[in-house]
Amino acid sequence: MKRRTSPGCRSRVTGLVFDLDGTLILSDRALGRYEVLPGAAELLTQLAQSGIPYAVFTNGSAYPPAVQAAKLRAHGLPVGDEQMLTPSSVAAHLMRRRQVRRALVLGTPGTGQALRDAGIDVVHPNEQHEAGGIDAVYVGWYPDCTMRCIEAACLAIWAGARLYAASDVPFFATQQGKTMGYSCAIVGAIRHMTRAPMTLTGKPSREALRFAIRRLGRPLHEIAVVGDDPEVDIGMARRAGAQAFAVLSGVTTVKDWRAEKGHRRPHRVLGTLADVGRLVTAPG
Repeated sequence: MKRRTSPGCRSRVTGLVFDLDGTLILSDRALGRYEVLPGAAELLTQLAQSGIPYAVFTNGSAYPPAVQAAKLRAHGLPVGDEQMLTPSSVAAHLMRRRQVRRALVLGTPGTGQALRDAGIDVVHPNEQHEAGGIDAVYVGWYPDCTMRCIEAACLAIWAGARLYAASDVPFFATQQGKTMGYSCAIVGAIRHMTRAPMTLTGKPSREALRFAIRRLGRPLHEIAVVGDDPEVDIGMARRAGAQAFAVLSGVTTVKDWRAEKGHRRPHRVLGTLADVGRLVTAPG
């Protein structure tokens, strides 16, 4: 497919932030089995050999970054622990900066690991605790969430806790097509009850991109975000001033991309992941 460029595209790219689901892999709906998308392993290997830093940022929070990175390496993707970023990484950074001491986590066991690693006391809805002793409520991937879990979160927020969410995305790309984003649904229920403001720690938040840029150590205008979602990936990049490269391997088609406008319109639509490598490693 011929590459398409929208006005304002810059040519120099010295670092990349990759989306995961729909860009490098497709998982099943249980997040247990992965299908590596064509060209993903070759592209990351090429970037590593060329000395171009990259990070992988997923809105998924089921696994701690080190566990997620190990799963990707087992499937042939060269992703180091320090290159794997999740909303929980950002949440831990923000909570530590805001002196959060105790957080109620609605999520799988891996969701709160980054918080624990940052020295934050993590409790879960089924544990005995005082709602008033909670500084923050953090919502991530939680297929087993019940009404009692939502009630525990509401009680903590009514008692003064701040609300954080890993993702506010209603769906993501899997092998079976669109799959519901649990954290979006759970946060929707909590906010409907409490009217609480929310701090988003995953994409497309500015905090997410800032965290990735610090990890890459490159200027913002030389960073390209590569992804399949017009709002989550492309919108995040364009609103912040980074470059935005769209791929066709996820939930968005060529026709869809052509119809996008404003901050949802990518600087480039790339037919394959190999096009990314050719673009960023080309002389000049």
